[in-house]
Amino acid sequence: MVSDHDPFQNELLAALTEEERRRVFPYLELVKIALGDVLYSPYKPMMHAYFPTTAIVSLLQMTQTGATAELAMIGKEGFVGISLFMGGDTTSSWAMVQNAGYAYKLPAKIIKEEFWRGGKLQHLLLCFTQTLITQMAQTAVCNRHHTVEQHLCHWLLLSLDRLSSNDFNMTHELIANMLGVRRESVTEAAGHLQRDGLIHYTRGKISIRDRTGLENRACECYHVVKVETDRLRTVAE
Repeated sequence: MVSDHDPFQNELLAALTEEERRRVFPYLELVKIALGDVLYSPYKPMMHAYFPTTAIVSLLQMTQTGATAELAMIGKEGFVGISLFMGGDTTSSWAMVQNAGYAYKLPAKIIKEEFWRGGKLQHLLLCFTQTLITQMAQTAVCNRHHTVEQHLCHWLLLSLDRLSSNDFNMTHELIANMLGVRRESVTEAAGHLQRDGLIHYTRGKISIRDRTGLENRACECYHVVKVETDRLRTVAE
């Protein structure tokens, strides 16, 4: 049975070979990360990779005026820090905690060494990177072609897939920052979903009441990401 704080809660760490676990697990450090914590900021050295267990981390791009938009979200299915093995030690985006919880951090030196060994970990990280690219591509499509309500359903479902319950804390203002839209637009869209019994929202807490209903209201972007994530999860086994 997985304990409250266990590396096996992260799917990538759980899929490592016994030999890789012996090399990697001694360097893992459990960290508690709070809503709004910044794990990476643009062009600053990335000292660790993060493997979330109960937390969710958003990759955000920010304009010169301070406006933000989410590129992707990462939870227990993956890790934060692909730049470490993609040829650079920095990134142009922000990595910010969207849902408070726990993660395991691993020194950059260790994950680089393991990646270049060319073993199971390398295969897992490359497969996850492909799912992340898919999520970013669909986010771009969603921002351009779909309604705020469709995008909100898509975003709620992605969050739900990475949580252990149907409840999470998130204000309309924070969601608007993630989606890159006006807060009033999120309030209106969330009101429609609550009126139809799909969610319940009160005092910054969202409860999902009808997942199937959300899936029916979401655009195809969620399903594209879900299918690709599930496919690559199987390939990586």
